[in-house]
Amino acid sequence: MTAVTYLVFGMTGFGSTLLALPLLVHLMPLKFAVPMLLLLDVVAGLLLISRARRGLRLDELGPLLPFMLAGIALGLTLLIRLPEAPLLGALGVLLVAYAGYGVLRRSGPPRLSRAWSAPAGLAAGVLGALFGTGGPLSALYLGGRLRSKDELRATTAAAVLLNTSTRAVLFGAAGLLTQEGLLLSAALLLPSVLAGLFLGGRLHARVPSAQLVRAVYVIIAAAGISLLVRVSASY
Repeated sequence: MTAVTYLVFGMTGFGSTLLALPLLVHLMPLKFAVPMLLLLDVVAGLLLISRARRGLRLDELGPLLPFMLAGIALGLTLLIRLPEAPLLGALGVLLVAYAGYGVLRRSGPPRLSRAWSAPAGLAAGVLGALFGTGGPLSALYLGGRLRSKDELRATTAAAVLLNTSTRAVLFGAAGLLTQEGLLLSAALLLPSVLAGLFLGGRLHARVPSAQLVRAVYVIIAAAGISLLVRVSASY
């Protein structure tokens, strides 16, 4: 499972946590799964950027950063203070809505003005801190700004890396990275992450992006529905 999710990350620059988290929270608490995947995302982001940095567009990344930082601070506060069930329900709704949007959309992403960096950055920060799923919001915004597949992949991966690195510092200060067994769990999953990144990098230029994205949307929708079923059963 982990290898597949990071294969998607290696091909697109985002999506690892979006696929992995809904499955992991059936096995472990949300407040354990999010920090564990955060550590893996930091490693994956560093490796991907080291190979794809030539496509990086700093001029498009910069406007997102201040709003993303504000969103991360807000999202971390909510993660610490809110009970788990409402958060899982919100994640399920988000996943189903995002997958539905992707499947029903017939045209390419609309062209977006730079003013959209404010809501996109803020939402990416909040969702990144809550669920580790800020990447799709960054990708949607950058997809409306960039037309080169390589530039979009590299710049989205950089946005995810900045998001995860900032969250790592804040999560560490909040004590979320010192949970018993968290580092060991991340270390055990690391080989799968590396294998997925390697395969994703090889397939990036070979697999039609439309086919890959459709498959990912189906998986996301199924994961979201499973979370909603779990939450409804707990009430």
